[in-house]
Amino acid sequence: MSLNNPLLDFSNHPLFDVIKPEHIAPALDQLLPAADEALEKVTAADFPAEWKAIAAVLDVATEKLSRAWGAVSHLHSVADTPELRAAYTEALPRVTEFYTRLGADERLYAKYKAIHLGSLNAEQRQAHTNAMRNFVLSGAELLGAAKERFAHIQERMADVGQKFSENVLDATDQWSLLVTADELAGVPDDVQQATRAAAEADAAQQSAQPATDATANHSHAAPLHKLSLKMPCYLPIMQFAHSSALREKLYRAYGTRASDQSEAVQKGKTEQDNTPWVKEILALRQEEAQLLGYANYAEVSLATKMAQSPAEVMAFLRDLAKRARPYAEKDVAEMRAFAAEHLNLQDPQPWDWPYIGEKLKEARYAFSEQEVKPYFTAPKVLAGLFKIVETLFEVSIRRDSAPVWHPAVEFYRIERHTEATRTKNLSPELVGQFYLDPGARAGKRGGAWMDDVRARWLRPDTGTLQTPVAQLVCNFSEGVGGKPPLLTHDDVITLFHECGHGLHHMLTQVNERDVSGISGVEWDAVELPSQFMENFCWEWSVLRHMTAHVDTGEPLPRALFDKMLAAKNFQSGLQTLRQIEFSLVDMQLHADGEKAQDFMQVLRDVRAEVAVLQSPAWGRTLHTFSHIFAGGYAAGYYSYKWAEVLSADAYAAFEETAGADGEPSLETGRRYRQEILEAGGSRPAMASFKAFRGREPKLDALLRHQGMA
Repeated sequence: MSLNNPLLDFSNHPLFDVIKPEHIAPALDQLLPAADEALEKVTAADFPAEWKAIAAVLDVATEKLSRAWGAVSHLHSVADTPELRAAYTEALPRVTEFYTRLGADERLYAKYKAIHLGSLNAEQRQAHTNAMRNFVLSGAELLGAAKERFAHIQERMADVGQKFSENVLDATDQWSLLVTADELAGVPDDVQQATRAAAEADAAQQSAQPATDATANHSHAAPLHKLSLKMPCYLPIMQFAHSSALREKLYRAYGTRASDQSEAVQKGKTEQDNTPWVKEILALRQEEAQLLGYANYAEVSLATKMAQSPAEVMAFLRDLAKRARPYAEKDVAEMRAFAAEHLNLQDPQPWDWPYIGEKLKEARYAFSEQEVKPYFTAPKVLAGLFKIVETLFEVSIRRDSAPVWHPAVEFYRIERHTEATRTKNLSPELVGQFYLDPGARAGKRGGAWMDDVRARWLRPDTGTLQTPVAQLVCNFSEGVGGKPPLLTHDDVITLFHECGHGLHHMLTQVNERDVSGISGVEWDAVELPSQFMENFCWEWSVLRHMTAHVDTGEPLPRALFDKMLAAKNFQSGLQTLRQIEFSLVDMQLHADGEKAQDFMQVLRDVRAEVAVLQSPAWGRTLHTFSHIFAGGYAAGYYSYKWAEVLSADAYAAFEETAGADGEPSLETGRRYRQEILEAGGSRPAMASFKAFRGREPKLDALLRHQGMA
């Protein structure tokens, strides 16, 4: 098997098109012992305590393991099958056990302590500082039973986090509802076409099965539409469907997924309830913190972030909430008045607010998301995104080829001319490469994210420079009727956001793997480049290059853009409070281990303090809060708001230096690229920000950008 095992081929890009579940165990049978052997070699008494010597043996072995496992984890997220899930679940404890042991190895910790810091360059010193901190956080100073218990906690948390994720994916994938076209009155045509196509695709399978409750209610004379809880279907129904009853059905199904309140659990699928996993994850994190000598897990989380303490984070969030609250209250009052006067809704329910908001926006700004959507065809948006990246950061992006996991996935390369390539008339040098997986589909988890395939690294084994590779993953609608996919403006913002993360990873000029790109960047600063890119989605000088009407090819009219801009901060007070609510709940769950066991009460308390629109008692948003229970955001969800301060202030530098026509300054772009993107994690984020901006960040730009100044 090993001779032709695609997971053991590190010659270039992962062989995503041929990796199968049966390759996983045999690959780990080779990679784990090799990594173990490397660990034993570098921790031997006679092995030199030298950075490069350790890296050439240990880092090379662990990088192979992480690249192979990274490919498996990625496929588990974007192309899940029962067979892959089973193989992944079986392998997860083995991989977790190795990394837990590696991070807590006191011999390796001692070897790192013995490295002579004078022999390191600035990048290596930063990586060494991070490594010493990470050893402590990984339990390297624990002894005996405490160390064993710590290792057990890591393995159990990986297992439980995996179960949490699978429940969210299954609860989302398995729910569907068949309705007639009449029930979809108000829903945009492209969404109706997609739901009709989904029903037709299912029809062959349905006909071979007995009628279900969902199908029995409808005469098959009328064409049916299949609704799902995936965002391209769920969101437009909540915003546009005239039927409050239909909105309620979807809202309830979405808001109770993977919980004790869900339809599936009520019908006996009790294993799909995430309640026990949420409790266990929080209890395990609290125990881990106490083993490490911290009062709570929030303190552990903040040890690697810019913010100094849970109290500082909560004060920041409450200050922002206080500033946003008057705007949010005004938002709600306006919606209530509009609903009563124009929609005959005297007592709006939670599932009515998105619909009321959309109708009010249309009335106030003569603008609807649906009016804009036909102008944002996916190919044109992508071309516009590439144009701004190429212009601002002095690179070129072009199609490339690599094995992919789905026919819709595209692969690109980023290149740059240097002084040397220009003067010698050579080809531009490769900077990085990326995969783009835009569409929503079954077996792919929801949301959008950037992940690294490999990092930029001056390899200690070969002396060659390895270029970085990233994956940008979204969940947009597919094209229907032979036309290209249409994006909402929110989708466009999401694409720019993930591209910002990708640029941070790919444009780095740091040669030390552990601090190149996003590696080593404080978690509450890692959103700076992603949120920074979102600002360009509101610039006419950028937007006019990335729109073409799906039927006529006409660009977005300036008058329509002006309406969009006028509506930009519509309900920003409400949106800000919603983010703060999630952030405060996250921080409080991890800052008070005892209270956390009644996590629903923590949620209710925070809502009572912060929210101006209360959610129903049966709502279960925490049961699908993957960011904090199965992602890297535990006691770190506040990072989005924290980094928004940084990104808004960074973008203000472009506003201050823009040309008369609004075109961004290339000089400012170059400085941003060099001081923020290229520097990666090679120095503290605050140092990079000050190098770019010349001072510490201020809150003013964020409040101004969101219309709350």
